[in-house]
Amino acid sequence: MFETLEVTQDSRGVVTVALIRPDKHNALNALMMDELTQCAERLSADETVRVVILTGQGKSFCAGGDLGWMRDQMQADDAGRRAEGLRLAHMLRALFNLPKPLIGRVQGNAFGGGVGMCCVCDTVVASNSALFGLTETRLGLIPATIGPYVVARLGAARAGQIFMSSVRFDAQRAMRLGIVQNTVAPDDLDAATEDEVTPYLSCAPGAVSDAKRLLRRLGPQIDNQLLADTVQALTDRWQSPEARDGIAAFFDKRKPGWIAD
Repeated sequence: MFETLEVTQDSRGVVTVALIRPDKHNALNALMMDELTQCAERLSADETVRVVILTGQGKSFCAGGDLGWMRDQMQADDAGRRAEGLRLAHMLRALFNLPKPLIGRVQGNAFGGGVGMCCVCDTVVASNSALFGLTETRLGLIPATIGPYVVARLGAARAGQIFMSSVRFDAQRAMRLGIVQNTVAPDDLDAATEDEVTPYLSCAPGAVSDAKRLLRRLGPQIDNQLLADTVQALTDRWQSPEARDGIAAFFDKRKPGWIAD
């Protein structure tokens, strides 16, 4: 059904969605973004689904945006860049508005968009060996389309500790910031995830969905105008000399021009 996702459902109605680009550290390319959007829409409409677990295969949960996909934006016109920014924004919104509990099972590192995906989950359990970071500014980019979800999750003050610096941090700090709600040893990750799943199976599924919809209305409003603003901010950055140098430097295996010797 999907090329970049593995989707399984057990007899209880618990669905596991795994990112399956381990050779690329589950980086988000156009196909994966489209498939995640489609998957979220299908699960939203499926009354047999009670809980969704989002995880990854391999060493990384999600390394953020695929750098090849980002490099393509350097050659695209403004309309093309905007379309790709909207692709990412629509994926995040589809996951955020999924009317089922969404549990992140973070088995490995989460950078950039990977942190954004954590922040659209209702709760996140992470391996205590995982590293996190909003690493966009190292490439001359900004955490634009994921920004509303990061700030909604952390609040502006805590988000400010990590939003601009590209600092990498461990799972314990991710828990203190609010990105992660529980950290465990890798061998205990499945059991800890199951502990998050089990309570929902004693709840009325319709009530759970309605409660989540209410929660979205009570929380910060991430509306179409805000999404459009973040997409514009991202496309503006893609066109910047800093982004061109930062992404080129990555592929050329050199330092970008703003790093002092």
